[in-house]
Amino acid sequence: METPLLENQSSPTLCRRSLIESKKLWHLAGPAIFTSICNYSLGALTQTFTGQVGELELAAVSIENSVIAGLGFGFLLGMGSALETLCGQAFGAGRLRMLGIYMQRSWVILFCTALILTPVYVFSNYILKLVGVYDELADLAGEFAIWMLPQLFAYAANFPIQKFLQSQRKVMAMAWVAGIVLVIHAFLSWLMIMKLDWGLVGAAITLNLAWWLVVLGEFGYILIYCTDAWTGFSWLAFKDLWGFVKLSLASAVMLCLEFWYLMVLIVIVSKLPDPLIPVDAASICMNINGWDAMIALGFNAAISVRVSNELGAGDAKAAKFAVWVVSVTSVSIGIVVMIVILCTKGIFPVLFSSSTAVQEEVTKLASLLGITVALNSLQPVLSGVAIGAGWQAIIAYINIGCYYIVGLPAGILLGFKFNFGVEGIWGGMIGGIALQTLILIGLTASTDWKKEASQAESRVRKWGGSLEDGNGSVENNHVAHE
Repeated sequence: METPLLENQSSPTLCRRSLIESKKLWHLAGPAIFTSICNYSLGALTQTFTGQVGELELAAVSIENSVIAGLGFGFLLGMGSALETLCGQAFGAGRLRMLGIYMQRSWVILFCTALILTPVYVFSNYILKLVGVYDELADLAGEFAIWMLPQLFAYAANFPIQKFLQSQRKVMAMAWVAGIVLVIHAFLSWLMIMKLDWGLVGAAITLNLAWWLVVLGEFGYILIYCTDAWTGFSWLAFKDLWGFVKLSLASAVMLCLEFWYLMVLIVIVSKLPDPLIPVDAASICMNINGWDAMIALGFNAAISVRVSNELGAGDAKAAKFAVWVVSVTSVSIGIVVMIVILCTKGIFPVLFSSSTAVQEEVTKLASLLGITVALNSLQPVLSGVAIGAGWQAIIAYINIGCYYIVGLPAGILLGFKFNFGVEGIWGGMIGGIALQTLILIGLTASTDWKKEASQAESRVRKWGGSLEDGNGSVENNHVAHE
């Protein structure tokens, strides 16, 4: 067991404090990054294999992954992210039994949400045509979306499980499941899409199967190894649902506004003249950006757990210090990835498409991709701080202003009015990301962490911490600083 960072050392140097905190963060972030990359690679590999089938198939899968599945993914992930605040702070306060209740409440809400989203999948071809996607592409993407409905409900099952495990720092189990499923998915994708020539049908079968294997693997682990936090299904899952829904909706709006922002780039690009090549090129860049974003998303999960655990335990100084350590670490990695992209911009496009025209367009977009990667190395981390502290509603308003009032109109103006095409659209949207990042930096720097710790204690009591038995007070000192 590690020595508490700030209380039990007489005068630790900044370097030593940073090393201790970095060790705690990487213990969480390393497996979380690996898990995020593996889970994201399920869809990305499907896109890569279909890219070898044809340009239209690649565009259809890209549209479905980015817009339709992206909508479901973003909304359900956001709804499930309420658990990062509640489970993390309850774990920090030693209220272990409440974690299982929170997860079940989240399942009820997310499965109902998935049912509400089902018509979006069923009628997605009409929706895509309505926003300007040309008929042939919209029809094929809409057909693929209907085949991908099982994935939507896998999201609803999986996200609460992930937050339940993350809040207890059981991230290695998630990493093992994700890695094994990715290997299975890669083999089955090659077999069904390339070898058996099943095309989009094979892509849908393998992708749906992969996500449900993730759900079954992680839930099986919970049944065996999480008996303190999981005591079986309970009617308490249906208690205080409306209040839980409100917090879930705030989380959903916050994350959806972020997640959809760059995904909508594909839709806007599809309205350019002769859009097939730009759509394919932009989707490849978004694919790479998504892989890199999984690194920041891993840090997002890690800092959310660290902040919520420390605030739940009442240690404001440790929460504040964790924020600065993870920010420096993530930005450093983002800069390295940006340099790699810029140095290989004439090479990596070949891996994603056999079309020379698409490869050349990707090379042109590489500089914008590099800038986006650098900015996105910090922004998701600060969003993780917001989730850990319970600031979802505030961040939602910031996202609306920066992304949809500033960035998106600027991109449309540059792309269509000034005829800069896909480069102009993307460049304008980068401005929105930069503005949001600056505001989040200011918000984080001005935070009163003692006040946040006090609010975390109130939140644990409000959301059912009093239902925990007396063991909670015994566990508290051990759980918070393991």
